[in-house]
Amino acid sequence: MTKTFAIAVLTAGLGFAGAAVAQDMVFTSWGGTTQDAQKEYWAETFSKAAKVNVTQDGPTDYGKLKAMVEAKAVGWDVVDVEGDYAVQAGSKGLLEKLDFSVIDKSKLDPRFVTDYSVGSFYYSFVIGCNKDAVDACPKSWADLFDAKKFPGKRTFYKWSAPGVIEAALLADGVPADKLYPLDLDRAFKKLDTIKSDIVWWDSGAQSQQLLASAETPFGSFWNGRLTALAQTGVKVETSWTNNITAADALVVPKGAKNKEAAMKFIANATSAEAQAKFAAKTSYAPINLGSPEMMDPALRNSLPDQQAATQVNADMNYWAQHRDEIGTRWYAWQAK
Repeated sequence: MTKTFAIAVLTAGLGFAGAAVAQDMVFTSWGGTTQDAQKEYWAETFSKAAKVNVTQDGPTDYGKLKAMVEAKAVGWDVVDVEGDYAVQAGSKGLLEKLDFSVIDKSKLDPRFVTDYSVGSFYYSFVIGCNKDAVDACPKSWADLFDAKKFPGKRTFYKWSAPGVIEAALLADGVPADKLYPLDLDRAFKKLDTIKSDIVWWDSGAQSQQLLASAETPFGSFWNGRLTALAQTGVKVETSWTNNITAADALVVPKGAKNKEAAMKFIANATSAEAQAKFAAKTSYAPINLGSPEMMDPALRNSLPDQQAATQVNADMNYWAQHRDEIGTRWYAWQAK
């Protein structure tokens, strides 16, 4: 398929054939290499096909989104958010319902589809290790929480979100199918056993720096960050045992000024081709069920959707219902 023909097909499919240049719309995400890929494979292709200029903003800020909606002064049209927040925000009236006559949800992973959101991409929390820095690497969450067997600093995600609580419970022997409802008392008791050895990372880039420098020779990471780090020459070992999946989601804030364009942007971003190219660039899994067949087999095998044998799916609905309660306790525990 030629580039000209491909753009023509996309234009017709999105309903913009012959349309004049529309008002600018705004896409907001988390910045860094992830948003760079979203811009290249989602925003720029949409702009060319639909004649809509997509302005980038970020980082995503939930307080700002809520304030915009409440003030009826919404400056964002499509926002990349965490999956549990998408469920919570939809239930609180902060989001527009998605138009599934424009967005074909039948082609999307149903785990990441709600009335108010569709998956942006999904990823796994996995165990990463700098093989040059240690004699042996942890293979399981129990290993990562065993400071006697694996002494030294280890790193975990700083923010209250799916991942670390589940890892602590798995390390303490809770079966994967018995994780929910989360036993917070048990999880924090397990976290207490390694608290003095934890270095927190608050961004994907920081997690890579901690591992590459061996300040923390092992820890819990987003899988895509380990793949990217290995490509720089760092000898990274990744354990997928009980990898914990979570997802980002695409949403439209309530009262968005360019709602029609926003729905068409999401349709493009979640198309098989756009998702496949984004996945190839970032090593995060596509949420379009047709994307994997478009990808190089070697790359496909490195993605979370190919690591399902012991995979643990974080419960986004549970987190949405208990997000504030868990967050309050999480940050109080960190501050002790």
